[in-house]
Amino acid sequence: MAVTLFLDSPGAGPITVQQSPLAELCACLHVLDEPGHHPASAGWVARAHRDADGGLLATAAAWAPLWGPFRARYLLPLSAGPRRTLAAELRAVAELPIGDFVAMTVQALIGKNETELAPRLGDDTLHRLRLISTSRMEIGARLRADPEAFRAELLGFLAAFAAAAFDAEWPALRPALDRDGALRDRDLRNKGAQALADYPTAAATGPASGPLRIVFDKLYNATARVHAGRPCLLVPTVHGRPHFVIKHYPGYPVVIQYSPDEAATPSLETARRRLAALQDPTRLRLCYAILRNPVATAELATQLGMTAPQVSRHLRRLREAELVHTHRRGSVVYYQLDAAAVERLGPDLLSVLYR
Repeated sequence: MAVTLFLDSPGAGPITVQQSPLAELCACLHVLDEPGHHPASAGWVARAHRDADGGLLATAAAWAPLWGPFRARYLLPLSAGPRRTLAAELRAVAELPIGDFVAMTVQALIGKNETELAPRLGDDTLHRLRLISTSRMEIGARLRADPEAFRAELLGFLAAFAAAAFDAEWPALRPALDRDGALRDRDLRNKGAQALADYPTAAATGPASGPLRIVFDKLYNATARVHAGRPCLLVPTVHGRPHFVIKHYPGYPVVIQYSPDEAATPSLETARRRLAALQDPTRLRLCYAILRNPVATAELATQLGMTAPQVSRHLRRLREAELVHTHRRGSVVYYQLDAAAVERLGPDLLSVLYR
Protein backbone atom coordinates (compact mmCIF):
# COMPACT_ATOMS: atom_id res chain seq x y z
CA MET A 1 0.00 0.00 0.00
CA ALA A 2 1.26 3.45 -0.83
CA VAL A 3 0.50 7.09 -1.51
CA THR A 4 1.76 7.98 -4.98
CA LEU A 5 2.41 11.55 -6.08
CA PHE A 6 2.52 12.16 -9.83
CA LEU A 7 4.62 15.18 -10.79
CA ASP A 8 4.13 16.65 -14.23
CA SER A 9 7.67 18.03 -14.16
CA PRO A 10 10.84 16.72 -12.48
CA GLY A 11 11.72 20.28 -11.49
CA ALA A 12 11.19 21.75 -8.03
CA GLY A 13 8.87 24.56 -9.24
CA PRO A 14 5.62 23.33 -7.62
CA ILE A 15 7.36 22.12 -4.42
CA THR A 16 8.11 24.54 -1.60
CA VAL A 17 8.99 24.43 2.08
CA GLN A 18 6.49 26.25 4.26
CA GLN A 19 6.45 26.78 7.99
CA SER A 20 3.06 26.64 9.67
CA PRO A 21 2.41 27.69 13.27
CA LEU A 22 -1.13 26.26 12.97
CA ALA A 23 0.22 22.87 11.87
CA GLU A 24 2.70 22.90 14.76
CA LEU A 25 0.01 23.94 17.24
CA CYS A 26 -2.10 20.97 16.14
CA ALA A 27 0.92 18.65 16.34
CA CYS A 28 1.26 19.82 19.95
CA LEU A 29 -2.42 19.16 20.60
CA HIS A 30 -2.00 15.65 19.20
CA VAL A 31 0.97 15.10 21.52
CA LEU A 32 -1.19 16.25 24.41
CA ASP A 33 -3.71 13.54 23.50
CA GLU A 34 -1.13 10.76 22.98
CA PRO A 35 1.88 11.69 25.15
CA GLY A 36 3.13 8.13 25.49
CA HIS A 37 4.04 7.94 21.81
CA HIS A 38 5.89 11.29 21.86
CA PRO A 39 8.44 11.07 24.70
CA ALA A 40 10.59 13.85 23.18
CA SER A 41 7.71 16.27 23.77
CA ALA A 42 7.25 15.40 27.44
CA GLY A 43 8.59 18.78 28.53
CA TRP A 44 6.04 20.67 26.44
CA VAL A 45 3.21 18.43 27.70
CA ALA A 46 4.17 19.25 31.29
CA ARG A 47 4.27 22.98 30.51
CA ALA A 48 0.87 22.78 28.78
CA HIS A 49 -0.71 21.14 31.81
CA ARG A 50 0.84 23.86 33.96
CA ASP A 51 -0.18 26.81 31.78
CA ALA A 52 -3.57 25.84 30.30
CA ASP A 53 -6.64 25.84 32.51
CA GLY A 54 -8.86 22.82 33.00
CA GLY A 55 -11.48 24.03 30.54
CA LEU A 56 -8.98 24.34 27.69
CA LEU A 57 -7.50 20.93 28.47
CA ALA A 58 -10.96 19.34 28.52
CA THR A 59 -11.87 20.92 25.18
CA ALA A 60 -8.57 19.75 23.69
CA ALA A 61 -9.39 16.18 24.74
CA ALA A 62 -12.96 16.39 23.39
CA TRP A 63 -11.86 17.60 19.96
CA ALA A 64 -8.75 15.41 19.71
CA PRO A 65 -9.97 13.51 16.59
CA LEU A 66 -9.59 16.71 14.57
CA TRP A 67 -5.82 16.68 15.07
CA GLY A 68 -5.36 12.92 15.25
CA PRO A 69 -3.53 10.81 12.63
CA PHE A 70 -6.07 11.85 9.96
CA ARG A 71 -6.14 15.46 11.10
CA ALA A 72 -8.48 17.87 9.40
CA ARG A 73 -6.98 19.22 6.19
CA TYR A 74 -7.59 22.86 7.18
CA LEU A 75 -5.19 22.45 10.12
CA LEU A 76 -2.34 22.39 7.58
CA PRO A 77 -1.55 25.21 5.12
CA LEU A 78 -4.42 25.81 2.69
CA SER A 79 -2.29 27.63 0.11
CA ALA A 80 1.29 28.36 -0.81
CA GLY A 81 2.68 31.76 -0.02
CA PRO A 82 4.89 33.83 2.26
CA ARG A 83 5.36 32.96 5.91
CA ARG A 84 2.12 33.46 7.83
CA THR A 85 1.28 34.12 11.45
CA LEU A 86 -1.04 31.86 13.40
CA ALA A 87 -3.71 34.57 13.28
CA ALA A 88 -3.47 34.70 9.47
CA GLU A 89 -3.78 30.93 9.20
CA LEU A 90 -6.84 30.92 11.45
CA ARG A 91 -8.39 33.63 9.26
CA ALA A 92 -7.83 31.41 6.22
CA VAL A 93 -9.78 28.62 7.94
CA ALA A 94 -12.54 31.10 8.80
CA GLU A 95 -12.78 32.05 5.11
CA LEU A 96 -12.85 28.45 3.87
CA PRO A 97 -16.08 27.56 2.00
CA ILE A 98 -18.31 25.99 4.63
CA GLY A 99 -18.92 22.89 2.48
CA ASP A 100 -15.18 22.21 2.32
CA PHE A 101 -14.85 22.85 6.06
CA VAL A 102 -17.58 20.31 6.84
CA ALA A 103 -16.20 17.67 4.46
CA MET A 104 -12.65 18.08 5.81
CA THR A 105 -13.94 17.77 9.36
CA VAL A 106 -15.90 14.62 8.56
CA GLN A 107 -12.84 13.14 6.87
CA ALA A 108 -10.85 13.63 10.08
CA LEU A 109 -13.64 12.20 12.23
CA ILE A 110 -14.06 9.09 10.11
CA GLY A 111 -10.32 8.61 10.10
CA LYS A 112 -9.89 7.80 6.44
CA ASN A 113 -8.50 9.70 3.49
CA GLU A 114 -11.83 9.64 1.70
CA THR A 115 -12.05 12.45 -0.82
CA GLU A 116 -15.60 12.02 -2.14
CA LEU A 117 -17.40 13.10 1.00
CA ALA A 118 -20.47 15.26 0.46
CA PRO A 119 -20.30 18.80 1.88
CA ARG A 120 -23.04 17.95 4.36
CA LEU A 121 -23.51 15.55 7.22
CA GLY A 122 -26.26 12.98 6.65
CA ASP A 123 -27.71 10.34 8.94
CA ASP A 124 -25.56 7.67 7.31
CA THR A 125 -22.39 9.56 8.22
CA LEU A 126 -23.53 10.09 11.80
CA HIS A 127 -24.22 6.34 11.98
CA ARG A 128 -20.67 5.62 10.82
CA LEU A 129 -19.31 8.00 13.45
CA ARG A 130 -21.39 6.32 16.17
CA LEU A 131 -19.85 2.97 15.23
CA ILE A 132 -16.40 4.48 15.67
CA SER A 133 -17.08 6.25 18.98
CA THR A 134 -19.85 8.16 20.66
CA SER A 135 -17.54 11.15 21.14
CA ARG A 136 -17.01 11.44 17.38
CA MET A 137 -20.72 11.12 16.79
CA GLU A 138 -21.29 13.97 19.24
CA ILE A 139 -18.79 16.16 17.39
CA GLY A 140 -20.52 15.27 14.11
CA ALA A 141 -23.93 16.13 15.54
CA ARG A 142 -22.69 19.52 16.70
CA LEU A 143 -21.17 20.14 13.29
CA ARG A 144 -24.40 19.26 11.50
CA ALA A 145 -26.54 21.40 13.80
CA ASP A 146 -24.62 24.62 13.04
CA PRO A 147 -21.42 24.38 10.96
CA GLU A 148 -20.62 28.10 11.21
CA ALA A 149 -20.97 28.14 15.00
CA PHE A 150 -18.89 24.96 15.23
CA ARG A 151 -16.11 26.57 13.17
CA ALA A 152 -16.18 29.76 15.22
CA GLU A 153 -15.95 27.78 18.45
CA LEU A 154 -13.07 25.68 17.13
CA LEU A 155 -11.11 28.72 15.96
CA GLY A 156 -11.75 30.46 19.26
CA PHE A 157 -10.42 27.45 21.13
CA LEU A 158 -7.29 27.23 18.96
CA ALA A 159 -6.53 30.92 19.52
CA ALA A 160 -7.12 30.63 23.28
CA PHE A 161 -5.04 27.46 23.64
CA ALA A 162 -2.20 28.99 21.61
CA ALA A 163 -2.16 32.04 23.88
CA ALA A 164 -2.04 29.84 26.97
CA ALA A 165 0.39 27.09 25.97
CA PHE A 166 1.86 27.53 22.48
CA ASP A 167 2.78 31.13 21.69
CA ALA A 168 5.76 31.01 24.07
CA GLU A 169 6.88 27.70 22.53
CA TRP A 170 6.78 28.74 18.88
CA PRO A 171 9.84 31.10 18.86
CA ALA A 172 11.99 28.32 20.34
CA LEU A 173 10.93 25.91 17.58
CA ARG A 174 11.48 28.17 14.59
CA PRO A 175 15.32 28.01 14.44
CA ALA A 176 15.26 24.22 13.94
CA LEU A 177 12.52 24.58 11.32
CA ASP A 178 14.46 27.35 9.57
CA ARG A 179 17.62 25.23 9.43
CA ASP A 180 15.77 22.31 7.93
CA GLY A 181 13.95 24.59 5.51
CA ALA A 182 17.27 25.86 4.19
CA LEU A 183 18.50 22.29 3.70
CA ARG A 184 15.28 21.26 1.91
CA ASP A 185 15.45 24.33 -0.34
CA ARG A 186 19.02 23.42 -1.28
CA ASP A 187 18.04 19.84 -2.06
CA LEU A 188 15.12 21.03 -4.19
CA ARG A 189 17.43 23.33 -6.16
CA ASN A 190 19.96 20.54 -6.69
CA LYS A 191 17.66 17.56 -7.24
CA GLY A 192 14.28 18.98 -8.19
CA ALA A 193 11.30 16.78 -7.37
CA GLN A 194 13.65 13.83 -6.86
CA ALA A 195 14.40 15.36 -3.44
CA LEU A 196 11.06 13.99 -2.24
CA ALA A 197 12.51 10.50 -2.55
CA ASP A 198 14.94 11.33 0.27
CA TYR A 199 12.20 10.94 2.85
CA PRO A 200 12.16 7.61 4.73
CA THR A 201 10.21 4.87 2.95
CA ALA A 202 9.89 6.99 -0.23
CA ALA A 203 11.06 6.03 -3.71
CA ALA A 204 11.12 7.76 -7.09
CA THR A 205 10.19 6.06 -10.34
CA GLY A 206 10.01 7.32 -13.89
CA PRO A 207 12.48 8.86 -16.37
CA ALA A 208 14.95 11.53 -15.31
CA SER A 209 13.28 14.03 -17.66
CA GLY A 210 9.51 13.77 -17.84
CA PRO A 211 6.69 12.67 -15.55
CA LEU A 212 7.91 11.46 -12.18
CA ARG A 213 6.27 9.30 -9.53
CA ILE A 214 7.15 9.51 -5.84
CA VAL A 215 5.82 6.54 -3.88
CA PHE A 216 5.45 6.80 -0.09
CA ASP A 217 4.96 3.66 1.95
CA LYS A 218 1.68 4.13 3.86
CA LEU A 219 -1.09 1.92 5.21
CA TYR A 220 -3.61 2.95 2.54
CA ASN A 221 -3.62 3.49 -1.21
CA ALA A 222 -4.06 6.94 -2.75
CA THR A 223 -2.80 9.02 -5.65
CA ALA A 224 -2.47 12.76 -6.19
CA ARG A 225 -1.02 14.93 -8.94
CA VAL A 226 1.33 17.83 -8.28
CA HIS A 227 1.58 20.62 -10.84
CA ALA A 228 1.86 24.39 -11.09
CA GLY A 229 -1.80 24.83 -10.15
CA ARG A 230 -1.58 22.39 -7.25
CA PRO A 231 1.77 22.67 -5.46
CA CYS A 232 3.27 20.38 -2.84
CA LEU A 233 4.04 22.05 0.48
CA LEU A 234 6.70 20.55 2.75
CA VAL A 235 5.86 21.46 6.34
CA PRO A 236 8.51 20.63 8.95
CA THR A 237 7.42 19.86 12.51
CA VAL A 238 9.23 19.38 15.80
CA HIS A 239 6.43 17.95 17.93
CA GLY A 240 4.89 15.91 15.10
CA ARG A 241 7.60 13.27 15.20
CA PRO A 242 7.38 10.31 14.48
CA HIS A 243 4.32 10.81 12.26
CA PHE A 244 4.74 11.41 8.54
CA VAL A 245 1.54 13.07 7.35
CA ILE A 246 0.47 13.35 3.70
CA LYS A 247 -2.74 15.25 2.94
CA HIS A 248 -4.09 15.42 -0.60
CA TYR A 249 -7.58 16.87 -0.42
CA PRO A 250 -8.92 17.72 -3.93
CA GLY A 251 -8.56 21.34 -4.94
CA TYR A 252 -5.92 22.17 -2.32
CA PRO A 253 -2.13 21.81 -2.24
CA VAL A 254 -0.66 18.45 -1.34
CA VAL A 255 0.94 18.79 2.10
CA ILE A 256 3.69 16.64 3.60
CA GLN A 257 4.33 17.22 7.29
CA TYR A 258 7.58 15.64 8.45
CA SER A 259 10.11 15.80 11.27
CA PRO A 260 13.46 17.41 10.34
CA ASP A 261 15.40 14.82 12.36
CA GLU A 262 13.21 11.89 11.39
CA ALA A 263 15.13 8.66 11.72
CA ALA A 264 14.81 6.08 9.00
CA THR A 265 11.92 3.77 9.77
CA PRO A 266 11.31 0.40 8.16
CA SER A 267 8.86 0.08 5.34
CA LEU A 268 5.62 -1.82 5.73
CA GLU A 269 7.01 -4.49 3.40
CA THR A 270 10.14 -4.91 5.57
CA ALA A 271 8.02 -5.38 8.70
CA ARG A 272 5.79 -7.84 6.86
CA ARG A 273 8.78 -9.89 5.61
CA ARG A 274 10.26 -10.08 9.08
CA LEU A 275 7.05 -11.22 10.67
CA ALA A 276 6.52 -13.80 7.93
CA ALA A 277 10.08 -15.09 8.26
CA LEU A 278 9.70 -15.61 12.00
CA GLN A 279 6.38 -17.45 11.71
CA ASP A 280 8.05 -20.64 10.51
CA PRO A 281 9.04 -23.01 13.39
CA THR A 282 12.17 -24.17 11.56
CA ARG A 283 13.40 -20.61 11.09
CA LEU A 284 12.79 -19.95 14.78
CA ARG A 285 15.03 -22.93 15.56
CA LEU A 286 17.64 -21.49 13.21
CA CYS A 287 17.41 -18.13 14.99
CA TYR A 288 18.04 -19.87 18.31
CA ALA A 289 21.05 -21.70 16.87
CA ILE A 290 22.72 -18.53 15.54
CA LEU A 291 21.72 -16.13 18.31
CA ARG A 292 24.94 -16.21 20.34
CA ASN A 293 27.59 -17.30 17.85
CA PRO A 294 28.05 -17.30 14.06
CA VAL A 295 27.54 -20.76 12.60
CA ALA A 296 28.19 -22.21 9.14
CA THR A 297 25.47 -23.84 7.04
CA ALA A 298 26.90 -27.35 7.27
CA GLU A 299 27.01 -27.22 11.08
CA LEU A 300 23.45 -25.87 11.21
CA ALA A 301 22.32 -28.75 9.04
CA THR A 302 23.91 -31.19 11.49
CA GLN A 303 22.37 -29.49 14.53
CA LEU A 304 18.88 -29.34 13.04
CA GLY A 305 18.94 -32.72 11.29
CA MET A 306 18.38 -31.17 7.86
CA THR A 307 20.20 -31.10 4.54
CA ALA A 308 22.44 -28.13 3.73
CA PRO A 309 20.15 -26.99 0.85
CA GLN A 310 17.16 -26.99 3.21
CA VAL A 311 19.04 -24.85 5.71
CA SER A 312 20.21 -22.53 2.94
CA ARG A 313 16.63 -21.90 1.81
CA HIS A 314 15.58 -20.91 5.33
CA LEU A 315 18.68 -18.75 5.82
CA ARG A 316 17.91 -16.99 2.55
CA ARG A 317 14.48 -16.00 3.90
CA LEU A 318 16.06 -14.64 7.07
CA ARG A 319 18.65 -12.77 5.02
CA GLU A 320 15.99 -11.25 2.74
CA ALA A 321 14.18 -10.07 5.88
CA GLU A 322 17.44 -8.45 7.08
CA LEU A 323 17.48 -10.54 10.23
CA VAL A 324 20.97 -12.07 9.95
CA HIS A 325 24.56 -10.94 9.58
CA THR A 326 26.98 -12.90 7.39
CA HIS A 327 30.74 -12.99 7.12
CA ARG A 328 33.10 -15.22 5.19
CA ARG A 329 36.25 -17.01 6.34
CA GLY A 330 37.89 -18.51 3.32
CA SER A 331 35.25 -20.56 1.52
CA VAL A 332 32.94 -20.83 4.53
CA VAL A 333 30.05 -18.38 5.18
CA TYR A 334 28.94 -17.91 8.78
CA TYR A 335 25.49 -16.68 9.84
CA GLN A 336 24.55 -14.86 13.04
CA LEU A 337 21.17 -13.51 14.07
CA ASP A 338 20.77 -9.73 14.11
CA ALA A 339 19.38 -9.71 17.64
CA ALA A 340 18.87 -5.93 17.58
CA ALA A 341 16.66 -6.21 14.49
CA VAL A 342 14.51 -8.83 16.20
CA GLU A 343 14.33 -6.75 19.37
CA ARG A 344 13.27 -3.68 17.37
CA LEU A 345 10.56 -5.53 15.49
CA GLY A 346 7.90 -4.59 18.03
CA PRO A 347 8.73 -0.85 18.12
CA ASP A 348 9.37 -0.84 14.36
CA LEU A 349 5.98 -2.36 13.65
CA LEU A 350 4.35 0.18 15.95
CA SER A 351 6.15 2.99 14.12
CA VAL A 352 4.87 1.68 10.79
CA LEU A 353 1.31 1.67 12.11
CA TYR A 354 1.63 5.16 13.61
CA ARG A 355 3.15 6.59 10.43
